[in-house]
Amino acid sequence: MAGEVLNEDLSRVIAELEQKCVEKPKSVMAHHHLGLVYQKAGRLDEAITELETALKLDPLSVVTLINLGALYFDRGEVGKARALNEKALKVAPETAQAHANLGLIWQQQGETEKAIAAYTRATEIEPGLTTAWINLTTSHIMAENNAKAVEAARRAVSLDANFPMAQNNLAVALYYSGEFKDAKDHADTAAKLGYPVDPRFVEALNQSLASS
Repeated sequence: MAGEVLNEDLSRVIAELEQKCVEKPKSVMAHHHLGLVYQKAGRLDEAITELETALKLDPLSVVTLINLGALYFDRGEVGKARALNEKALKVAPETAQAHANLGLIWQQQGETEKAIAAYTRATEIEPGLTTAWINLTTSHIMAENNAKAVEAARRAVSLDANFPMAQNNLAVALYYSGEFKDAKDHADTAAKLGYPVDPRFVEALNQSLASS
């Protein structure tokens, strides 16, 4: 029943925003909001169309550049995602989310040092951006910067102790730093919060605890 109500509410919002776009075809925010609601409804092609329309109306809209970039990233069109986030930074260089998004792109492409630089810049601009700290942890682990990985992971957990991935990443960082007991505690916490902790990691952690 709750799901049906949610779908009805979403359909109503979509209809209202579609009508608003008809009435005000040059409204950047109307097209932008419709794009985001289409995205929420899983109508990604239509979401991209609306955000592209918003961007044509206002090519310097940083929030549109970032949201459209995220959509393209999710579709695997990484080149477009990168270009949009880079344009956002040309418009507003201190946009933390754009730096973080570029970090994710670099990380996916195996450019670990570039990813670290991008995530670090994001956290400098917006120290409370939990996801940037989480992803920075992953990049430091990939680069075998174990102490920095633990530091970043602890920062993420301090910002949101109930963020499952933050707890998991701290467990992994602690494991690579040889702090097996603390790693187990955070892995257990991540699992309790619903994170699908890799069973191979749990096995390796348990073996390390048994032999330590």
